[in-house]
Amino acid sequence: MNSIIQIKNLSKNYNSKTRVLKNLSFNFKAGKTYSLTGPSGSGKSTLLNLISLIDKPSSGSIKIDNTNINFSSNNTNDKIRSNKIGIVYQDKNLLSDFTILENVYLARLAINGNKNKALDEAKYLLEKVGLVKRINHFPSQISGGEAQRVAISRAIINSPKIILADEPTGSLDTKNAKLIFKLLLQHKINNRTIIFATHNRYFANMADCKIELIDGKMKIINGRIS
Repeated sequence: MNSIIQIKNLSKNYNSKTRVLKNLSFNFKAGKTYSLTGPSGSGKSTLLNLISLIDKPSSGSIKIDNTNINFSSNNTNDKIRSNKIGIVYQDKNLLSDFTILENVYLARLAINGNKNKALDEAKYLLEKVGLVKRINHFPSQISGGEAQRVAISRAIINSPKIILADEPTGSLDTKNAKLIFKLLLQHKINNRTIIFATHNRYFANMADCKIELIDGKMKIINGRIS
């Protein structure tokens, strides 16, 4: 099975005394789901930020879809992120001055200037998640669960090979949290990798492989990956 993300000797220091991640090496395989668990401050969000190319490692390397990442090439990395990585944040990170429809289709315009095609695809995705009647609403006018459905639609509109989710249900009640995780994991396909951080053991157990971060190291606590 192909590895879509390869990290090697990856470390992240925020100062000389704070080492959040310590020489991590791991291959994330295409078509599989991974959960990241561990206490607050253990490095879950840091690791996701590195894989998403939002942050830069202190040392080590990352390879995405057989491409070695050069962290000095911001423009190239922005293109990789737009084309191959979809991100779902805990706080949704929706643009407050734009409608639900605009929040989704603008992500498509980043890689394709065809506005009509972007609009059609955004409407299709929002209809699939039950928000077709909300497309002209603004983020402040919808519930937390609805906002997270918008965030997932935005994350997948470019058909990314990688979906990263950082505590995507942290602010939701149990019913909505289960619905969001069910929706997220429905987007698992053979050539796509899903990595999500969670404090919830129930949701962590939904992954093919559970990874616990402890003192900056990775511990594989469930290896169903073949």
